[in-house]
Amino acid sequence: MLFPEALGDFSVYLWQGGDFVLYTRSGQKFTLRHRQSLHSNGVNEVYVRSSEKAQYEQYIERNLGSILLDESLPIKLRSRVFYEASAVVMQDVFDNRLPTALRARHFERIAEIVKSSIKFLASDNTLSTVAPFISHDYKTYTHCMHVFIYSVAVFQTYGMSDTEIFECALGALLHDVGKAKIPRRILNKRGALTMSERAVIKEHPVHGVSMCAHLPMTQNTINCILFHHEKLDGTGYPAGLKGDNLPLPVRIISMADVYDALTTERPYAEAIPPYEALTLMRHDMRQALDMVVFKRFVAVLSGADMI
Repeated sequence: MLFPEALGDFSVYLWQGGDFVLYTRSGQKFTLRHRQSLHSNGVNEVYVRSSEKAQYEQYIERNLGSILLDESLPIKLRSRVFYEASAVVMQDVFDNRLPTALRARHFERIAEIVKSSIKFLASDNTLSTVAPFISHDYKTYTHCMHVFIYSVAVFQTYGMSDTEIFECALGALLHDVGKAKIPRRILNKRGALTMSERAVIKEHPVHGVSMCAHLPMTQNTINCILFHHEKLDGTGYPAGLKGDNLPLPVRIISMADVYDALTTERPYAEAIPPYEALTLMRHDMRQALDMVVFKRFVAVLSGADMI
């Protein structure tokens, strides 16, 4: 995880003789010679001070694209780095409660995560290696990541252009950003919501778009945020769109959104196994979901040995 000629704003330590020993200082380049020396001495792990954790995470973000496409690194390691780096960024966004707008610096970090990881997620076997890191304990920021991961895997099967995949993947990762404006007492409530609480929850797609109005987003990205709760039969929200009025990328994100919600432990409902979730979607939601997209979604999950 330390790359030759990449400058780190953190010191690197080794564990030797029962104590931590300084190896490279903050601001010092980690050279190829450094790495070769560690490998030749059988050193597999290095350490960073917890006080410099933020600097290390920024270093990972800056180098994420190189990490994910470096085939000399095991794909399981790259999958873990992708998931953890994404989680750090998304948690940072959702930990800032009730913002009036998504900060430009957060948007730039999110866009960079999308840009860095699309090619990686398109690789064979990547979904199956990322799958073990997918948490079944619901958090809004991890849910956004899961929907992004599933959606990109399906986008790739439709021959969408690189630009369209990026724009829609960005929308998938940000689809629930509007929940940052929903009170936690409602988001985390155990048991059924009241009608008024449900009405508040239904405002989050509009909140999401308003929070991003000042950012350089295309219509594809905005559609994914605004319409991800629309349904083919017109019973969704906020606009009650139906049929062909619902763009294909939105249908894919809606599918991934429902699937992840069903297979994740939420405050008001237990997680159900993948096969049961897909059966429920197939039989009970066939009017609301696009069954052609559903078949494609099932094929993607099956190919990754996730069902």
